Amino acid sequence: MNAASSSAPAAQPPDRTGLAQGVGAYLIWGALPVYFAALAGPRADEIVAHRILWSLVLLAGVIAVMRRGAALVSALRNPRALGMLAGSATLISVNWLTYILAVQNGHVLAASLGYFLNPLVNVVIGVVLLGERLTRVQTAAVGLAAIGVLVLAAGAGTTLWISLVLALSFAFYGLIRKLAPVESVEGLTIETLLLAPFAGGFLLWLGPVNDFGGDMGISLLLAASGIVTATPLLLFAAAARRLPYSTLGLLQYIAPTGQFLLAVFFFREAMTPAHIVCFAFIWTGLALYGAHGGVTARAARRRARASGV
Repeated sequence: MNAASSSAPAAQPPDRTGLAQGVGAYLIWGALPVYFAALAGPRADEIVAHRILWSLVLLAGVIAVMRRGAALVSALRNPRALGMLAGSATLISVNWLTYILAVQNGHVLAASLGYFLNPLVNVVIGVVLLGERLTRVQTAAVGLAAIGVLVLAAGAGTTLWISLVLALSFAFYGLIRKLAPVESVEGLTIETLLLAPFAGGFLLWLGPVNDFGGDMGISLLLAASGIVTATPLLLFAAAARRLPYSTLGLLQYIAPTGQFLLAVFFFREAMTPAHIVCFAFIWTGLALYGAHGGVTARAARRRARASGV
């Protein structure tokens, strides 16, 4: 995946800076339920609106500091990129709104399930839409996850929609961003630019009901939503340039694991038998998927050493 990997020593360990960036991004995502739980007063749609506008402020500063203005203008002049980013912006806003609603209504467990499902949904999308082929191990992993979802649908289906919306919206968001002809920082900036008029209009429509400017603590948390949103995305984008794809694939389980632990031990959500069986199947599937990725990566390194690359 990485052009630099072909000229680097085959047994080179992962870049420490990239590893720190990746772990940092997923730790922040894993801790987000605590942040959004603290924002108990404002409505979920108001939080999303602030999240968009304050992210735009932060990203404008990033674009200026990194001197990426010319690249941003070039992307804005690309009709194909704009069309695709309009779609990805819609998906990420749906994802954000669903996630915040889940946290505010005590369904962090369902949210964590969605992000445990996400890597396996990505595999299915790769097969169906990108023409990729599954190995037997990958097929078994996806099958185990599907059994887990069916068990949850039969035994605790009232929150299953949260998990599915989060998994599907983020998976298709990732697909569009993979195919869109624009770099990560410019893409995220354009997404927030496209959403900003709707966010600003909604906050104006709320008028005096808007929670910003009232309680100082809530106002500061709303303003910090830009940092909370953009920072892990920027860390992830930086890590993706430094780390092998297989390493990133293993790191992505940090976030839902953190959410799961918070749901059980911090928010004291009840684990039903259906939840236990569902998570058991999904974790088994993820273990197979992760182990297969590790074996495949090691085999590729051995072939590279044997060929002298």
